[in-house]
Amino acid sequence: MSAPSFSSFPPSFSSFPDLDASQASSSKTIPNPQSQRKKDDKHKRKGQKSKGEGDQEQSDERERAKHKKRVREPEQSHKTDEYLKELEDSRKRTVEPEDFRNTSPPVFFSDRKGDMLNVKYGRLHAGDIPKYSLVGRGRRILGLGEALLVLHRSRQGLEVGVAGTRRRAPALTDSSARHLLRAAPTKRLVTSPEDRYKYVEVDGFLRLPSTGPKKTVQSNRDITTAARDSQESDSSSEDNGASDSDDSDTIHSTSRQETLKSLEAQLSIDPTSVRPWLSLLSHTLADIPPDTKNAQKARAEIALSVLSRALSAHPSNAQSQQLRLKYLSAGEDIWTLDVLNSEWEIALKIGSTDLWVQWLDWRIRAAPRGVEGVTEDARRVFASLPTHDENGRLRAFWRLAVALRDAGFVEHAHALFQAQAELLFCRPPDLNNSMFNEQLGRLEEFWDSEAPRLGEAGASGWAIWESSGRSETSIMPSRPAITKSALTDPHSRWAMNEWSAFRGVHALPTRTNDEGADSDPYSTILFSDIRPFLLDLRLLKSKESFRLIWLSFLGVHTPGLSASLHDGSIPNTDDRWSATHFASPEFLSSIFPSDVNKRAITADAQAGVLLGREREYSATFGPVKQWGMNIVSPLEGIGNDRNTALSQQDLAGVNKGVVRQIFQQCQISSVDKAWHALYLAFEGALNTKSAVKTSKSLLAEAKDSLIHWAYHARLERLRGRLDEARKLYSTVLSSAAPGAVDSGILWWDWAELEWQSHSPDPAVKIILRSTSTNGDGTVAVLRSKRRLDEFYQDGPPDRWKEQQAWLKLRALLELLTGSVEGALFILDMEIGRLNEGTIAHESLTVASLLMLYVHGSVLRNPVAPALLRDRAERAISQYPSNTIILALFLEAEKGQAVWGKVRLVLGETTVAGVMREKDLSRRVAEVWAAGWEKGRWKAEQERVRSSLSAAAQDERTRGSAILWRVYLEFEIRAGQLSRAKKLLFRAIGECPLVKELYLIAFVQLRGVFTTRELNELAETMAERGIRLREGIDEALEGWSESNTLRKDEALEDYGDEVIEYNADELRRLKPY
Repeated sequence: MSAPSFSSFPPSFSSFPDLDASQASSSKTIPNPQSQRKKDDKHKRKGQKSKGEGDQEQSDERERAKHKKRVREPEQSHKTDEYLKELEDSRKRTVEPEDFRNTSPPVFFSDRKGDMLNVKYGRLHAGDIPKYSLVGRGRRILGLGEALLVLHRSRQGLEVGVAGTRRRAPALTDSSARHLLRAAPTKRLVTSPEDRYKYVEVDGFLRLPSTGPKKTVQSNRDITTAARDSQESDSSSEDNGASDSDDSDTIHSTSRQETLKSLEAQLSIDPTSVRPWLSLLSHTLADIPPDTKNAQKARAEIALSVLSRALSAHPSNAQSQQLRLKYLSAGEDIWTLDVLNSEWEIALKIGSTDLWVQWLDWRIRAAPRGVEGVTEDARRVFASLPTHDENGRLRAFWRLAVALRDAGFVEHAHALFQAQAELLFCRPPDLNNSMFNEQLGRLEEFWDSEAPRLGEAGASGWAIWESSGRSETSIMPSRPAITKSALTDPHSRWAMNEWSAFRGVHALPTRTNDEGADSDPYSTILFSDIRPFLLDLRLLKSKESFRLIWLSFLGVHTPGLSASLHDGSIPNTDDRWSATHFASPEFLSSIFPSDVNKRAITADAQAGVLLGREREYSATFGPVKQWGMNIVSPLEGIGNDRNTALSQQDLAGVNKGVVRQIFQQCQISSVDKAWHALYLAFEGALNTKSAVKTSKSLLAEAKDSLIHWAYHARLERLRGRLDEARKLYSTVLSSAAPGAVDSGILWWDWAELEWQSHSPDPAVKIILRSTSTNGDGTVAVLRSKRRLDEFYQDGPPDRWKEQQAWLKLRALLELLTGSVEGALFILDMEIGRLNEGTIAHESLTVASLLMLYVHGSVLRNPVAPALLRDRAERAISQYPSNTIILALFLEAEKGQAVWGKVRLVLGETTVAGVMREKDLSRRVAEVWAAGWEKGRWKAEQERVRSSLSAAAQDERTRGSAILWRVYLEFEIRAGQLSRAKKLLFRAIGECPLVKELYLIAFVQLRGVFTTRELNELAETMAERGIRLREGIDEALEGWSESNTLRKDEALEDYGDEVIEYNADELRRLKPY
């Protein structure tokens, strides 16, 4: 299509004539629009014919009309344009005054009537006349800018774009678009100075430009104002000109560049500060997301460059444990084993207990010499650790026991705990001041006698055995035979037999005279096998910690135990191997919803109207229980009396007989408060009636202990017998002396009982009675408040638990007689005095949230929802691993239309540009929280998968076999067996000595593993020294594998792509 010819101007908007340049055009004759319209109608009528004429005559007439139109069209369009110009000029001359026409802006050309087809849905019809004219051989459009070209022409129209660009713009899913999204910003929005605005404020208002017609005459006020404005504008223009010149020479940096610049400035001033170095490392690694290709190696190289610079910046930095551990962790992805060994030897010269424990953990994960090498490394650690650091030695002892059990040597691990318990709780009195080697020699005689040991039924202990003349050789009850699996597949049957062999009662060591001891030599443990790993512990706190470690090893979890053994010099990472209860099958079933395929029905139809359904949620407090040590008593209710730290679900896979024997045999004294509380909580979770009997037997030995009476009252409340608990509180407290030890805990329990029972008046009377205040008026309340303040402030710091009970009484009195804000103000005043991160601070933070939750959510009192929501949001940022705070945060967000805060908290978040690390309990809690709302699990699966994937790549949890077990269970329950198979190989590479990971391939993933692959896995287990009670060759003896081999070979030849295609096709062909 050629460009139309215009005789008056060339085809360019810049060459349009200036209509005001001369008056010559005004003298032209303006054509009459009516006559022009008549001519057009005449031409139209002339071309019309009657309907009765033949086809040939109609065709000739159409041809003549087309020829006339082609000849006359340019002239007609030229006359129409000239007419419109003359008409507009004449209107301006007759309407506008001369002065306004001279000062008016240049004339521009506009389309007075737009194309209606452009605003209609769809596109322009192919037969419509285009509203544009092509020039330049069809590559440009007349009147369009020079930068725009015609990129493509089709029947639907034209595609116009910038010259030099591609026709199709990249989509958001393209790699180039993702690269642009991940790239750092190239421009920065900088706020203008306060004195530079587009509109200047004059006389208290902004003078905006007017869009109306301009005035021709100025008033006196306008002239005065204009003069003043001109003077101000002259002065401001000079200042703005100077600032503009300054700003034009300034290159604005991005926020990340500014942060890096500030960190470099800090390090130049103080290169010994560790925190800026870690911040610099995190900001430097932020450019490479962990999920990109080859990100692990690239991030490791960058981390090594930054950390090597930090270690060499100052001599004292070389002694920093945190920098050293970061440096070694980054080197694991690049260095060879020899280089890594030499770097570790340099780090171990610092002599830190944390480094020795981390080195042992690395040797267990690397496993260069299998299980035998792990025991040799453990001997070196125990010989190198200082004897006065008993907590550090307990951590190494715990790590070794977990490693032995993971490798299948569960009897060896239990023997360690049994021998160590005999040393701590049943040592003969005459050996208290003797050398440790002498004690071990005497203990070896007791061990070789094969008498019952602690943890076994009928055990009386080492001391009684010696005092009785060493004649006690009671025969151990025979262990029940291992139940054989009935599975038909030999590989799965062999794996199930191996699984059940080291669980339950089969975990204890055997004796030489037991049946089957000869066939399994590893089940009988000699004293020489465990002697190098026994500890000489003298402190009472170490003995208490050892008992809790033993229970945790058996599956009775104590929240905050691993953190209590850590000195806090570096972040604690022991939870990634110590929280073994997270990997039990019973716990995994509790964090994943049972109805994974159920979809939520969001609405119902009633008489043709859609009604939204009420959302259903699981229990507020889930199965993941993690908080600071002693923050919540084992018998203390969390939100209500029946929700305690131990439940029957928590003890589903625990050997209850062994645990009960440990509780009875490892008691230090008759008034062992914390131990008895945990014992009663264990019995109460199993059977509250038997727990009450146990409590009565303990009370018979500690009648004067108020805390034991408090435990008994808690059990009565757990049974639902509130009247019995009230009688007990009234009787005990009426006879107790004022200010007696632990009396504040009983007073708080009694007042809390009445408060949660919807009885605020009796609760107030109990609080007044606790301060010996008579009366119930306002004066009595004020006097009681003053006495409660004195009780709290005068208490010793080591009894902080009781002092917080008095403070909670004070806050509850303010809540019942005043307002919610007043009660929270009292608690906040004390929280502000405590140091953040301490146990007391965390305990009081949890107490304030629970009081607000019970008052508003449980008792249904009117409280602003934002009050709990804001406080829970602040608390979760302070203690992200506290699952009580996490549950209250979810409860506060329940019912909100937008879960943006929940997604932010549960996702991968950053603090000041640094990725926030999450421990293992927080990762597992997020998996449970995804299925908290019933029916939403299918929609949350991808979010859970991304969270677990990030945890598997994070150096904080990457080496945790527990995390890999949770990740594998998630993929198996989601039905992604092929993906689970790939994950299994990654898990085995990170944790090569965990037998349970190998057995998953033989049972849950049997359908995606071939016989050859399973046999290779079994051989790998044997090569690495993992304990196998029966060889795979013995299990497959006499089994015909011809059919299975043919099936496996066909599976291998079939190809993964064909299998995936068939699976997708089967899903597509499903009827629903």
